[in-house]
Amino acid sequence: MMEYKDLGEQISLLRRQQKISQQVLADQVGISRATLNALEGGRATDVGLRKVIKVLNYLGFELAIREKSAFPTFEELRGE
Repeated sequence: MMEYKDLGEQISLLRRQQKISQQVLADQVGISRATLNALEGGRATDVGLRKVIKVLNYLGFELAIREKSAFPTFEELRGE
């Protein structure tokens, strides 16, 4: 299961891989750089789902819902 902190770290990694600054991403999705920084650092527990979706969409990704499994996914095993 992905924790809020893990989501922020993943967003930060995706942004950096695409060589996009926090300020540019924040401006493009309509949030403050401070909010994006807190999201990436796992400190912003009050960031709405719509904002997270906008950030992911800008980076070319989306949220997905899947059935919970007792077994880890390949991606989860790779991350350990």
